[in-house]
Amino acid sequence: MSTPRSGSRAARSRRPARLAASGLAALVVLALAACTSIPTSGAVREGDGTVTENGDIDVLAEGPRPGATPQQIVEGFQLAGAAGFDSEFATAREFLTGPVKRTWEPLTEVLVAEAPVVVDTRSRSVTATVPLAARVDADGRYTEAPQGADTAVTYDLVRVQGEWRISLAPDGLVLSAASFDKQFRSTPLYFLSADGESLVPDTRWFPAHNLQTWVARALLVGPSPWLRDAVTTAIPEGVQLQAGTVVIDVSGSALVPLDPANTLLKADTASIVAQFEASLIQVAGVRRVKVTAGAVPLVEQREIPRGGLPDGPVEMIQDDQLVALGEDGLTAVDGIAPLPAGSRALARDEKGDLRVMLDAGGSLVTVPRVDAESRVLVPGPALVAPSVDRLGWVWTARAGEGVIAVKDGEDPLVVPAEWLEGRTTVAVRMARDATRLAVVSRGADGVWVNVFPVVRDAQGTPQKLGEPVRVGAVLEDATEVVWLDESVLGVVGRSDGETLLVHRVPVFGPTTAEPEVPDVEALAGGRVVYLTTTDGVLHKLVGTTWATVADVEGVRDPSYPG
Repeated sequence: MSTPRSGSRAARSRRPARLAASGLAALVVLALAACTSIPTSGAVREGDGTVTENGDIDVLAEGPRPGATPQQIVEGFQLAGAAGFDSEFATAREFLTGPVKRTWEPLTEVLVAEAPVVVDTRSRSVTATVPLAARVDADGRYTEAPQGADTAVTYDLVRVQGEWRISLAPDGLVLSAASFDKQFRSTPLYFLSADGESLVPDTRWFPAHNLQTWVARALLVGPSPWLRDAVTTAIPEGVQLQAGTVVIDVSGSALVPLDPANTLLKADTASIVAQFEASLIQVAGVRRVKVTAGAVPLVEQREIPRGGLPDGPVEMIQDDQLVALGEDGLTAVDGIAPLPAGSRALARDEKGDLRVMLDAGGSLVTVPRVDAESRVLVPGPALVAPSVDRLGWVWTARAGEGVIAVKDGEDPLVVPAEWLEGRTTVAVRMARDATRLAVVSRGADGVWVNVFPVVRDAQGTPQKLGEPVRVGAVLEDATEVVWLDESVLGVVGRSDGETLLVHRVPVFGPTTAEPEVPDVEALAGGRVVYLTTTDGVLHKLVGTTWATVADVEGVRDPSYPG
């Protein structure tokens, strides 16, 4: 749509805001369509518990006004674009003329503006400078913009019967962050891990209007290019959505009519249903999903787990003991021997059968048990904190070698990752689906937080890390990464200034920061998010507040399975 350029936030804040009163600073105009009141009489009735999207707030826009200037035409066009989702952008097209009225594609790309757009008019050309928060491509993939990124969008205008109209407009929309939040929804599409034993989310952002159809169509197309070599899908190629739509009936059933039936009925229909159910049940108003092949209902069921929050209690080190936090406070973990001095960076599988850590020399070792001494899996020094996946592989990294995977009793593997060449890996963490590896690295161009697809052979042995996606682009520094759920990372780092904070970093979404806790030592992501500070105090996240856990002192390195 346009070419980005960078500039400091301070410089951007000094730019003159040359906007008309109806300009782009107010890209979203909200109007209440109806007022409601609380009833004071009548019978008490039980509700059905369904929570639906608020449908009584609409974005309003009008067509071009007589005598409007080129700047006002462009501002009106962008405002109408923000309001056009329910009407196929008919009002926005009134600002266009000639072939562009027919060929303009509004959803080819969406630019999300984090501040008012600055418009500059030169003769018959109008340039809008967009302080960029994010880009969303035609397939719904959200890319966060780095701090201070701007991009320019230029429109050409001509006079038609004395009135200015746009004769050349780039495909796509420019939306304020508020308008984007109103008009789009983040939703996962679910594909299968390479072994078919886990659902893997591919998060997209689609228009809220008719969201269920967007989700079904995208699921039929298949996974994003970055995930394609690491996942699979049970949906055969060439399957289509009958009539091109998914309808939600009055009972909350999403009806997914697929064709051709002869292709579908020969496929793994239980996995097909599982993918559609997991994807569409995320849509507001959907209670159940009904998939048909032609006129034949697909009723075969298969439970495929999703890689959500890890099971098991949070564990940590206290003195030389491995302890777990329960309802009665800290208790020693059964079967674990005292830990040698300098032990740190604990990791385990979900059953607790495989436990590893770094020793004082920086080697990756198994945690000592009362019936088994510690064993070296990868010799040090300078290994990063390990992560254990559901297939029994332990992941770590070392500067100069890249990412390393090892199975107990086998030789370590250096997993090829060309995107990390010339960079120093700071932290790694594997998702529960064993398909996506979060990596923090440093290089000449600063800190990156990437999520890599893990390509494996038929036995589950890692073969390479594929092309990653970059997340958390606003982060200026990062030291640690965990998974907070299946699609959100927790990253300890800096995003604005010198303060070290815990950040929520979605895989395709905007980064947000949690409140400050001074002197963060380590972070654990699970059903409850915990962190320790350098003075040995344990904190847990309660809503938007970090609360000190009572009667827990002298602890460090909290961890969940993974």
